[in-house]
Amino acid sequence: MKATVLAFALAVAGTAFAQTTTAPAPAKAAAHQAQMMNDLTVLLDLNDTQKPQVQQILAAEHTQMQAQHAQIKQMFEEAKASGTQPDFSQIKALHQQLEQDTIAKLAPVLDASQLAKFQVLMKMHDAHFHGHRGPPPAAAAAPQS
Repeated sequence: MKATVLAFALAVAGTAFAQTTTAPAPAKAAAHQAQMMNDLTVLLDLNDTQKPQVQQILAAEHTQMQAQHAQIKQMFEEAKASGTQPDFSQIKALHQQLEQDTIAKLAPVLDASQLAKFQVLMKMHDAHFHGHRGPPPAAAAAPQS
């Protein structure tokens, strides 16, 4: 349950909002974002000064993420039209750059412990939305008899 709450709290960061065919109603989306920010406030133990700063950084990241999704969608459409595959390494690099930019913007606002927790949340979020649910690396590397 704790992992689920952490994963959902990270969703407020917007690092991997999936594009869907049916968008939620604006009021419902706003309520969801407010709840995610409240969860993130609790999980990171944000004070009253940090909360609006983090919220502003994450809102900007969400806007950048939406633009990035449009760019990636265009890449997929162009690849499909030309009969090729999109450059997945470029897509991954775009995503990683956005994450690094967000961390850099949060670093002056959060203390070391809060930043470390946020980075764990980002990893959990990525694993949840990108399907990396396999065994831990140590278990995967263990020889089977």
